[in-house]
Parts: sequence; C-alpha cells; structure tokens
Amino acid sequence: MMLDKILSIDYSSVEKRIIEFLSEYLEKSGARGYVVGLSGGVDSSTAATLAVKAVGSERVVALLMPDPSSTPKEDFEDAKALAESLGVDYYVMPIDRAVSALAASIPIFDPSDRVALGNLKARVRMIMLYYVANKRNLLVLGSSDRSEILLGYFTKYGDGGVDLLPIGDLYKTQVRRLARHLGVPERIAFKPSSPRLWPGQTAEGELGLSYEEADQVLYAIYDLGLSIEETVKATRLPRELVERVVKRVEETAHKRSMPPTVSLKGLAHP
Repeated sequence: MMLDKILSIDYSSVEKRIIEFLSEYLEKSGARGYVVGLSGGVDSSTAATLAVKAVGSERVVALLMPDPSSTPKEDFEDAKALAESLGVDYYVMPIDRAVSALAASIPIFDPSDRVALGNLKARVRMIMLYYVANKRNLLVLGSSDRSEILLGYFTKYGDGGVDLLPIGDLYKTQVRRLARHLGVPERIAFKPSSPRLWPGQTAEGELGLSYEEADQVLYAIYDLGLSIEETVKATRLPRELVERVVKRVEETAHKRSMPPTVSLKGLAHP
C-alpha cells in the first residue's frame, strides 16, 4: 500500500513543473544551456530528456564519461543512443587517463581502496563537466534523486557537485515511472542503478536494501512524519532495516549542507 501511494502521482503535472522550472531557471541565469553527464542510467537519462523538453536539444550538451575498467559496454551504448535520439551535442570523454595522472601524483595512492578511488573517479567527472560548462557558458545539470540525496548515496563534490537538481525531489521508484512516461526506453528506466565506480557495483547491493524498501521508509518518516515504530507497522518492513535507513540519513547529513563556519561575530565583524 505504501509503495502504491508513492507511485500514484500525476506524472504529467510533475513533467510540466520540472520543465517550467528548467526553462525559467536558465533564462534567469543568463547561461546558454545545460550540460549533463549521461551514464546510461535512469536518472541522467530522465534529467537529460526533461532538459531537452524544457529548452530544446540545441541548448543541451551531454558528456559520456566512461571508465574502461568499470563501465559496462551496454551502459555506454545506451547513453550514446539516448543522446542521439534526443538530438543533443555529445562528447565522449573517457576518464581513465585523468584518473591515472592523478593517481601518479598522489604519494599515498592506494589502488586497493576502491571507495577512495571511486570517489576520485566521480570527482574527475565533475571537473570535466565544469570545464565544458565554463567553456560554453552552461549550467551543470545534476541527476541525483530524492532517494540518493536523503541516503547520502552520492560523492561529495563529485556527482553532488552540480548547479541544480531537476529530479532531486522525486524518489528513485518515481523517477523510473517518470522515465517511462517521458519515453525513455524500458531497458534504461528499470536498469539496476549503479555509479559504476568499480566493476560489478550496484547501488542496492552497496546499500543492502532495494529502492522499493528504502523509498517506503524515507516517505513514511520524512514526508508523512511517522515514527520508527509507526513506519514498521505501515510498511511491514523489519525494524532493523528501518533503523538502518534512518541512521544512514543522519550520518550523511553533512553531504546535504554547506561546510560549517566558525562564528566570529563580535571578533571579526559586528
């Protein structure tokens, strides 16, 4: 029942509101368009499709930034096919040489630390996006969704380093339905989510739960304001799982806020 409630939203109205926002935001910014990292996954495909609907294909640029060691061929092909179907300019910019150069410059680099290396890869992609954005006067369009944002499932100053998040208020399960509503191919819309930062990585495998489960907990607690006990009863999910989701949200709060500043009021200024 809880998941049905999450999914039963008016996708046409959601599409219209996001498109209006993207169009108005771009005009106010003075930028020429948007640049988006297209991975072949549902989030970036949905964000790119919405951007094209909002401002036209001539004002959207896609970057395909594969890592030969971890990007599946089908992801690259899906991203390329979508870029071509949307009619946007796109650039293929493999990240392996940049990552290798950085690794060679870091005295304590440890190739066995896959989390640190994975975050390095995500930040290389951010640098490439902002180079193109600066060069062509574009805004970096992020593709994180509400599930990933609340769970902190993104790299700080990596895929979290963007100018705006058009689908940031939609849960992953909602994004999949919106993608199909927009005409994104089903193989992309329902593909297992993964940052592809190392071989075989999947989001749900790393999180230890499905997005269907996570979204129900997040919706119950952070949208409906239910307690943990009420959430367990409403979702019929194990209490341990519910508590684990809440703990992860709390522990990743720093990713969703600006860096703290020491207040020097009365010392450095009135």
